[in-house]
Amino acid sequence: MSAENIQLDSEQALTRRNLLEAASEVFAEIGFRAATVREICQRAGANIAAVNYHFGDKAKLYVEVLRRSQEQAFQKYPPDYGIKPGASAEEKLKAFVRSFLLRIFDEGTTAHHGKMMSREMIEPTGALDALVEEKIRPTAMQLAQIVRELIGPGVDDEKVRLCAMSIVSQCVFHHHCRPVVIRLFPNQKFTTEDVERLAEHITQFSLGALKGVKA
Repeated sequence: MSAENIQLDSEQALTRRNLLEAASEVFAEIGFRAATVREICQRAGANIAAVNYHFGDKAKLYVEVLRRSQEQAFQKYPPDYGIKPGASAEEKLKAFVRSFLLRIFDEGTTAHHGKMMSREMIEPTGALDALVEEKIRPTAMQLAQIVRELIGPGVDDEKVRLCAMSIVSQCVFHHHCRPVVIRLFPNQKFTTEDVERLAEHITQFSLGALKGVKA
């Protein structure tokens, strides 16, 4: 490959990366429907035709951005974040809750994932189907296994599902309802230390509740 071709490939790779980063910002700020290709390209410093060239259209770019942000978030904070082999079910639950909260409250580019997923809960797009199958469903099954380990094999699947969803609900409440929470409690912050305390509370609260549904 000639030096000219290598430089061209490098420039195209840079443009693609810039488009992904710019699109992540725009989609997180105003959502898929309000976002425009023009705004994304302006932020990326790219020609308006660059999105079609690299991704096909805005919808395909959005799918790629969501997948990329989800992968980055889970790489940084996997559901078993910080636990060792042989950990107890209680330790697994705390790690799951803690990593969940860290993913949705993290700052920087990781924060885009939480914001975009919040919008997907209100106005789901076709991209959500792929995300559910690729990452969300396996993660939900992982939590269900932890719950099953905590409450015993005799409890039916529906009860396990409801318990798992109740745990997740506590996590997403603090993120999705954050504007109300900080108005009700102005001193409430969501720094890493605050998230650590919140993770401890949700874990202990959930463990207490799960004792009441043991087989």
